[in-house]
Amino acid sequence: MIVKLVVIVLLLAILTTLMISMVFLVRDPSTRKRALTGLKIRVALSVTLILFVLLSWQQGWIQPHRALPVAPPPASAP
Repeated sequence: MIVKLVVIVLLLAILTTLMISMVFLVRDPSTRKRALTGLKIRVALSVTLILFVLLSWQQGWIQPHRALPVAPPPASAP
């Protein structure tokens, strides 16, 4: 449950920094590079999320599964 919570929090943080960077890009007339800084933070959060998912998988906290069920092999006719 904690792993799901961490993933959700990181995804929300990524989306938040993306929206904030967009606002700075559109509305900020100053020469400060706040949009670039926001995008750097978003990339860092994305890398953190990927590393956390890989670590969780390696530690056995999460297990991969198929999105669609696998059909059983056809029975051979005698």
